[in-house]
Amino acid sequence: MADLNIRDNRPQGRFEAYEDGRAVGAISYVTLAATPETPAVPAALVAVHTVVEEGYEGKGIAGTLVREFYALAEREGAFVVPLCPYAARWAQRHPEAAPEAPPEAVEAAKAQVRNA
Repeated sequence: MADLNIRDNRPQGRFEAYEDGRAVGAISYVTLAATPETPAVPAALVAVHTVVEEGYEGKGIAGTLVREFYALAEREGAFVVPLCPYAARWAQRHPEAAPEAPPEAVEAAKAQVRNA
């Protein structure tokens, strides 16, 4: 695998991987933050869907994206809520790099995605 360039395209809700300037994968995500109605909800990045472009599967791109997504959340002092099945499986296999989000964040994230 060539070097990946990982970019946080937050305005578009995409955490993107580029190889040689070409988009090769992404995590679609939403952000979660406390509101006046839900002051106890911790900040979180909610992974909704992970995709790797055709022809780039099996090269570790999705795993790299998820690992870097968790690293981004850690730098921001946020949790990751892995609603995406791939991200959830990755988190189960890598608990050392994927701290579990508090239940209130998971429930708030599910409600936000459901109501979007």
